[in-house]
Amino acid sequence: MAGFSTHTGTLAVVPGDNIDTDRIIPARFLSRIERAGYGELLFKDVRGPEFALDQPEAQGATIMVVGTNFGCGSSREHAVWAIQQAGYRCVVARVESNLPGFSDIFRQNSENCGLLLLELPPEEHRKLAEAGSGATATVDLPNQTVAGPDGPIGFDINPATKASVMAGLDLIGSTLQHGDAIAAYEARVAA
Repeated sequence: MAGFSTHTGTLAVVPGDNIDTDRIIPARFLSRIERAGYGELLFKDVRGPEFALDQPEAQGATIMVVGTNFGCGSSREHAVWAIQQAGYRCVVARVESNLPGFSDIFRQNSENCGLLLLELPPEEHRKLAEAGSGATATVDLPNQTVAGPDGPIGFDINPATKASVMAGLDLIGSTLQHGDAIAAYEARVAA
């Protein structure tokens, strides 16, 4: 998995709260046996001339800006795969005092797959969302800022998540960092 440090790209603003995983990747596509080809299925059932990602200014975007509680609903890694395979490196959500930016299981699946998730408070999120699809932004993970047309905005992130995303480590990669200790333990137990 590729690590994430700093990324400059264009925004695609997908308005709305509580966008569930079945909207992100419809359930009928979950029976596929391969892990590739999901990017073209992203938001498959709601795509069309009026949909945010189908607007000309959103073409080629790599930073998705969404509302609150994004990725709610059923647990499916496929939703993360679809977002990544459609070319997105980062998803920015709005967090409210009583609503998360992302559902817990979507957050964990994203971390496991190396998709960077950022949460911004309402006012800072509004500034980024109002820049609109097609605007350029830079996400600087080491310095924990996202800079749009109105300048840099700071964000918080769990230090362990930050470290694993920067290093490009999924759960297996994180475990393999302890390969020598695992091998030594297995040698002792086998003896």
